[in-house]
Amino acid sequence: MKNKLIIFFFVSAMLSGCVGVASKGIFGTGVSVAFDPRTVGTQVDDSIMQKSLSAKIILMDNKYLLSVKTKVIDGRIFITGKVDDPEEKLKLTKLAWETSGVRSVRNDIKIKEGFNFKQSAKDVLITSQLRSAMIFNKNIKATNYQIDTYKKKIYVYGIALTSDERDLVISEAKEILDVKDVVASIILVEDLRIQKD
Repeated sequence: MKNKLIIFFFVSAMLSGCVGVASKGIFGTGVSVAFDPRTVGTQVDDSIMQKSLSAKIILMDNKYLLSVKTKVIDGRIFITGKVDDPEEKLKLTKLAWETSGVRSVRNDIKIKEGFNFKQSAKDVLITSQLRSAMIFNKNIKATNYQIDTYKKKIYVYGIALTSDERDLVISEAKEILDVKDVVASIILVEDLRIQKD
């Protein structure tokens, strides 16, 4: 009972900040609303959807607080992280599809294996190399992207202003040493449901 009460207060606190988080952009990196190609209404909808899904996941089992991450872009849900068995992955996918307003779900959750410090360090290095390359490339709006790396496989989520920018992001990712694969979930501005004027 005490644990459920603590979780309830935590979830309530998360949901009470929905509107404030929207002003930081989808990735919570302090990005101004002006730089995000989605309308403010879409950003708020995505933020509410993300907070709602995160709360449901934590209520399902609080161990997911640190092991599972969700991102919502234009009603599309992206889930990453690690779980203990395939059944958990299926439950999380079902939960995402049951979220109000969802248009699609991409589940990139991996099944946990033994911790490998060397592999984790390499993944962090790959992520930071790609982030730096994107920041220094003037043709890429780096603030519109989120990067996750797992076992030398890069997952890039975000919104590209043009197809050339999307191709450039993928190209930058493939040029990094030791990368095995690049999974790009990049939406073009023209494909957004509602666009800014």
